[in-house]
Amino acid sequence: MDVSPAIGPAHWVYLIGVAIIVLTMILRANVVVPSILATFFVALAWSGNPIAALGSIFSASFVAAKELFNIFLIIALMTALLNSLKALRSDIRMVEPFRAVMKNGHVAFFILAAITYVISLFFWPTPAVPLVAAVLLPAAIAAGLPPLAGAMAIAIAGQGMALSSDYVIGVAPGISAKAAGGAVSAALVADRALVLSLIVGGIALLLSYFTMRRHIVPADNGLLDRWLSQPLQAHVGRIDGAGPYDKAEIARGTGRDHPLATDSDFDRELDAVERRRVVWSKLFAVLTPLAFLVVVFIMVAPKFVPGLPELKGGDAAMLVGGMAAMLMILAALAGEGARRMLDTSADHITEGFVFAFKAMGSVLPIAGFFFIGSGETAGAILGFQGQAPNLLFELVQAGQDYIPHSGLLVAFGVLIVGMVTGIDGSGFSGLPLTGSLAGALAPATGLETAALAAVGQMGAIWTGGGTLIAWSSLIAVAGFARVPVLEAARALLLPVLAGLVVATGVAAALWG
Repeated sequence: MDVSPAIGPAHWVYLIGVAIIVLTMILRANVVVPSILATFFVALAWSGNPIAALGSIFSASFVAAKELFNIFLIIALMTALLNSLKALRSDIRMVEPFRAVMKNGHVAFFILAAITYVISLFFWPTPAVPLVAAVLLPAAIAAGLPPLAGAMAIAIAGQGMALSSDYVIGVAPGISAKAAGGAVSAALVADRALVLSLIVGGIALLLSYFTMRRHIVPADNGLLDRWLSQPLQAHVGRIDGAGPYDKAEIARGTGRDHPLATDSDFDRELDAVERRRVVWSKLFAVLTPLAFLVVVFIMVAPKFVPGLPELKGGDAAMLVGGMAAMLMILAALAGEGARRMLDTSADHITEGFVFAFKAMGSVLPIAGFFFIGSGETAGAILGFQGQAPNLLFELVQAGQDYIPHSGLLVAFGVLIVGMVTGIDGSGFSGLPLTGSLAGALAPATGLETAALAAVGQMGAIWTGGGTLIAWSSLIAVAGFARVPVLEAARALLLPVLAGLVVATGVAAALWG
C-alpha cells in the first residue's frame, strides 16, 4: 500500500512511546515522566536537533495548556461556587428534603443514586461523595440498605454515570474531542457519551440492585448504630501514588470527614449558619439547582425544538462557567456582605484554581505527548513551519490492511484500550490516547469519530474514575461507606462490565 508521507523514525519512536505509556499505566505507575521523555525523543527523531527537542518538552505542555485551559477555568469556577455555598450550608439544604422519603432500603438505593448523579453532573463527584455520605447515607442505612449497596449506588451514579459523560462541565468530552481532531466537537462527543453513560449506568444499577436486594432488611435505627461502630475501612481520599491526579484533592469534597448520622447532627450543622443568613442559605439551596437546570435546558433545547439557536464550540462551557461565577459572587455577597465579598470571592477563585491544577495539572505533559501525534498541534510543538506531521494517523494509515474493518471489533478495541489506560486509577489520563485513536481509526471503519471517542471515554473513566479499580477514588466511596474497598470493587465488576459491553454494541449499531 502506498503511504505518503513515508513512515520514518519519528513515527516508530511515537509508537514506542505510546506502548511505554500504556505499559506504565498497567504497572500503576505515574505516566508524566514517560510522557515528557517520549515527547523529547519524538521531537529529536523528527528534527535531529537536541536543542529543539528540549524546547519541545515546554512547547508540548504549553500547547496542551492553551488547548485545555477552558477546562481548568470551568473547574476553578465550579469549585469557587461550591466553596461559597458551603459557607452558607446551602449544599446541605439542597439534599435535605430527600432524607424524609427514605422509608425503606429499596427506595433509598435509587434515591442515593439519583442525588449522587445530579450533584456529580453539576459539580463532579468531588462534593457528591462526602455530601451524600454525610447527609443521605446514614438515613439510607437506617432504612435498611446495606452499606455495600449504598457504596455501589454512589460509585455507579457519581464516578460512573456522571463522570463518564461529564455532560455539564465538559472536561472529559473536551479532552477527547481535542485529541480526536478539530473536526469533532466536544458537544457531539458529550451527546454520545451521555447516551452511553446512561446505558452503562442503568444496567449496572439494576444488576447491582437485584444482586443486593436480598440483603435489604426492614428499617431499624439499630442498623445505624452498628454501622457507626465500625471503623473506617479505607483512608478517605488517599492513594498510593498511582495515577497522575491528586486523589486527596479529588476526594476532598465538602470537607466533612464524618457523616451527619442523626437528625440532631444534621440540625446542628444547619444551626451553624447565622440567623441572619438562614434565608440566604435556603434561597441558594433552591436557586443553584434551578439556575443550572436552566443552563441544561438551553443546552439541550435546540436538539428538540427546531429553530432555536444551537450552542457552538465552547459556548456551553462558557455558559456553565459564567453561571457558576455569577452564583458564587451572589452567594458571597449574601454570606459576607458587600465589603468582605470582594476579598472572599477572590479567595474562592484562587482556591478553585489551586484545586484545578492539583487535581488535573498533570494532564498537560500527558496530553502534550499525544498532541505531538496530531497534525493540528504537532507543528506548534515541533516548531515546524511547513506541513506538520500527523504521526498517529499516518501510522494507522500504514497499518490499515491489518486493522479489522468491523466497526464492532474496533469499538471493542478502543473500549479495551480505554479500560487499560484507566488502570492507573485516574480515568482521565487515557483520554488523549483514546481520543487520538478514535480520530485515526474511525474513518477506516465507518464509525462516527465522536461515538468512538465516547466509547474510549467510557472505558477509561468507568475503570479508573472510581468503579472498577480499588486504588482509584473508589477508596473515598468505600471509606465513607465503611466497607472494604476490594469488596466494593469485586461487587461492581460484573454489573459495570455488562453495562460497558452492551453500551459498546449499541454505539457500533447506532453510529456505525
